[in-house]
Amino acid sequence: MRDEGLDAVMDEHHLDVLVAPTTGPATSRTFVHGDRSTGGSTSPAAVAGYPSITVPASFVQGLPVGLSFFGRAWSEDRLIALAYAF
Repeated sequence: MRDEGLDAVMDEHHLDVLVAPTTGPATSRTFVHGDRSTGGSTSPAAVAGYPSITVPASFVQGLPVGLSFFGRAWSEDRLIALAYAF
């Protein structure tokens, strides 16, 4: 996940961080379906052991949506600065 995953993409495109919606918009919970997940973007950074930070980004139909910033190993200072600037 590191060398051939996140690092490869970041090297190829000369990136400091990757930014993606944390998950899809929230959905209604029902007794039949429970909580329905629409997927998320946090797994690759977690599997690689890389830092990530999630910040509130907006609202979709009155429900909050987060934006996640993912950095390379030991890049917490840059990651926090960019998330704060957002």
